[in-house]
Amino acid sequence: MTMLMAVFMGFVQGVAEFLPISSSGHLSLLQHFFGLEEVDNLFNILLHFATLVAVCAVYRKDIADMILEFFRGVAALFTRRGEREASEAPVGRRLVFMVILGTLPLAVALLVDDAVESLGNNPVFVAVMLLVTGCILFFSDRMARGRKTVRTMTVGDALMVGVAQAVATIPGLSRSGCTISMGMMRGFDRSFAVRYSFLLSLPAVLGATLLKVVKTVTGGGVDLSLLPKYIVGMVVAGVVGYFSIRLVQLLASKGKFGKFAYYCWIAGAVALVAMLVLR
Repeated sequence: MTMLMAVFMGFVQGVAEFLPISSSGHLSLLQHFFGLEEVDNLFNILLHFATLVAVCAVYRKDIADMILEFFRGVAALFTRRGEREASEAPVGRRLVFMVILGTLPLAVALLVDDAVESLGNNPVFVAVMLLVTGCILFFSDRMARGRKTVRTMTVGDALMVGVAQAVATIPGLSRSGCTISMGMMRGFDRSFAVRYSFLLSLPAVLGATLLKVVKTVTGGGVDLSLLPKYIVGMVVAGVVGYFSIRLVQLLASKGKFGKFAYYCWIAGAVALVAMLVLR
């Protein structure tokens, strides 16, 4: 892997991980059409970790509050105040609960992880899923503006957004596109839909990263000569990811989140036509 490739992969990860255009779908199509070399497991892990840091940087106040309220909530369970506080939980504590609930459907997705991952080897399927992502995004902007926030969202809302996240493990479907659109469909305020989607990504990305770390460490050693390229790729992924999140926040708040639909339609259609021509 060259330094230029490390920069390129970091850029692709930072953009496609957060913009609703499917990082897995783009990687699959790039590998199919341009013979892009497979990213080694450790570099893939580090790139995902870098985007995890980007989310933490953008939502650092929310995350700090959630961590604090998590421990306060645990302590409250062992005091007489526990029952009263359960119904009047602080915002941070309620957000922790809703993120945990939204993460639960991923357990089902893990059962079929290998089968779902294999779908990425079928470029026609991936291209069609990009077209589907475009449709989801297009209609998301045409939904009535909701007002739900963490105070008024329900258990059902959290689970439905979680189901959208689990379904979005299919290559070609965008995780952020599906979860933000589902939030809007459930009546979330647009800014809160984005905020909840990205906070919901934290346990999902962290869990996947830890699983890959275990597989990598037990599978063999680490080539230290690639360390400078790994670091450069991580920095690029983190910085680009930070600004990608800010862009999504801006467009969603202005009701222009669905503009990404046109890109997904073009990318999916070009991929399908290219496959017909190159057959």
